[in-house]
Amino acid sequence: MRRAVLAIIVAAAVAVFAAATITHAQEKAPGTVVLKGAPLGGVKFDHAKHAKMEGVKCTQCHHPSKPEKAMKGTAENCTNCHVKTAVAPMTTGVQKAFHNTCQACHKEKVAAGKPAPMKCTECHKKENV
Repeated sequence: MRRAVLAIIVAAAVAVFAAATITHAQEKAPGTVVLKGAPLGGVKFDHAKHAKMEGVKCTQCHHPSKPEKAMKGTAENCTNCHVKTAVAPMTTGVQKAFHNTCQACHKEKVAAGKPAPMKCTECHKKENV
């Protein structure tokens, strides 16, 4: 009897894990997106290119949610939580969130001798609408 119950529990756990894995794999990341709203102009962001870069993990940008602002999906847009002026429980506005994340990674790349944009106008362009 105990073996049968244990087998059912293990089978259920495997089924839940498999369903979660399949669902996550089926979510399609965007190709190129334009991040709008900055006074200097929008930022054309090649999501697919960044996702394929060696050493880059989704969680570097799509960080785990905080208990006070739980995510509704596995990888939400930054602006679902970070807005122009931070609203409690968030403490970081969208500009600071993007700049902290993007600039930290770009500085790391440049320090390693790899090219990455470092000037504002290398990312922000008026024609990116």
